[in-house]
Amino acid sequence: MADTRTFGAFRAPRSHPAFTVIGHHAPMTVSRRTLIKAGAASGAVLLAGGRGALAAPLGPGGEFDTSRESRLFPGTRLVHVDWHNHTLYSDGDGDPALAFASMRAAGVDVAALTDHATVGKAFGELGSACSPGGCGGLEGLDEQRWAATRALADAADAPHEFTAIRGFEWSSPTLGHLNVWFSQTWTDPALTAGLGTGEGLAQFLRGVPGLGPVLDPVVEGVVRDLPTTDRGMELFYAWLGRDPATPVLGGGRDGLSGFNHPGREPGRFSSFAYDAALRDRMVSMEIFNRGEDYLFEGTDAGRVSPLTQCLDAGWRVGLLGVSDEHGTDWGYPDGKGRTGLYVRQLTRAGVREAMQSRRVFATRLRGLRVGASANGTQMGSTLRHRTGPVRFLLDVDRGPAWAGTALQVQVLMTGTPLPTVVHSEAFTVPGDGSLISFTAPVDAGSGRWVVLRLSDPAQPCDRRAPASYQPYGNAIAYTAPFFLEP
Repeated sequence: MADTRTFGAFRAPRSHPAFTVIGHHAPMTVSRRTLIKAGAASGAVLLAGGRGALAAPLGPGGEFDTSRESRLFPGTRLVHVDWHNHTLYSDGDGDPALAFASMRAAGVDVAALTDHATVGKAFGELGSACSPGGCGGLEGLDEQRWAATRALADAADAPHEFTAIRGFEWSSPTLGHLNVWFSQTWTDPALTAGLGTGEGLAQFLRGVPGLGPVLDPVVEGVVRDLPTTDRGMELFYAWLGRDPATPVLGGGRDGLSGFNHPGREPGRFSSFAYDAALRDRMVSMEIFNRGEDYLFEGTDAGRVSPLTQCLDAGWRVGLLGVSDEHGTDWGYPDGKGRTGLYVRQLTRAGVREAMQSRRVFATRLRGLRVGASANGTQMGSTLRHRTGPVRFLLDVDRGPAWAGTALQVQVLMTGTPLPTVVHSEAFTVPGDGSLISFTAPVDAGSGRWVVLRLSDPAQPCDRRAPASYQPYGNAIAYTAPFFLEP
């Protein structure tokens, strides 16, 4: 079913069936860049004002009429974030100068550009000499593009109205990809992937022009079949722990990081190798990326769910939804991932504090608000509990049109290959602003984390889901974990 969205003085048709990824626009007489510029102007009017963006309902122009007020976390308000986007500075299609304006006009409150870092840091000018797509996979960030991304983010950032963040995606084709935000410096896998390990050597060989396409299937098979060395992440972790003023190599101690599309690359971050010194700054794992639900990644082939593997390794990550946009439609498509974040203030410092506190949920629906507590403890926090029933409170809203919508919530704990559903609860979205309350059995002896998965039973479950998950339907949101300590 089609609707129309207003972009300044222009109107363009869009369609957005639930849980589907939307493609690019059909040809129009008005160019997409003109629409984005006009949308940015109208978005600025909508978001400006004495109290900034947090005074308006969620969605561009408040289209969902969802309140930002948290019913569970006093003193915080909800913003929607897109943490992961690409441009012509790496393998995206779009002009980086247009990305922040597009996301702001689309109703995103916090936006990041995170172009790929591959070999540009190590090889210097070789990276900048490559045209996008023209260097056999070697294209990506270089120092000039890194500085330009900062200039674009600084120009777009408007405290209390819109937060623009510079970041980069450390991109190893075998170990995996990680985002880093807020750091002064950057690095790439050619410097930090551990080329003395099997995983690191495979990563390097796959990036060699001419050899990469030939080696690709062989490398993937070897990395999947051989045990991980558990050392492939050491050099990146060392960089993340160093002072940014470190000569030559720099460091990312001032940054936050997170695991991207986990399990897509065979090395899985050396099986999510854990470093206790980085626990507070490794803040996230993507659970929705584009249209994919990474709860199920690899499970149909017998691998353990990335969610279980990451959290069981010891990481205390929040869960993100991201669009991972490579086109020119930054911020607009429904069905792609996005993140809900509860902030005390809409500034870079406020966003950073909220991420480190894990006051976050993942979704793929525009305008959705989700909050959860367990025995009075907010999602993303430590829950002091050994065994017995836990009382959960759930706050769900997507405007008046969603009142009465029938949904389910599953209480997930560790399990193989997928998390164990220890409890499932059906509910309808309240129309009066009330909270959903239920109890579930939780035993810390069975695992040290709990995640709530919200689903729509009227929508088919992920194609990789086993029969036990099928009745719950398609996931629409995941809360940050509750971390159990007896």
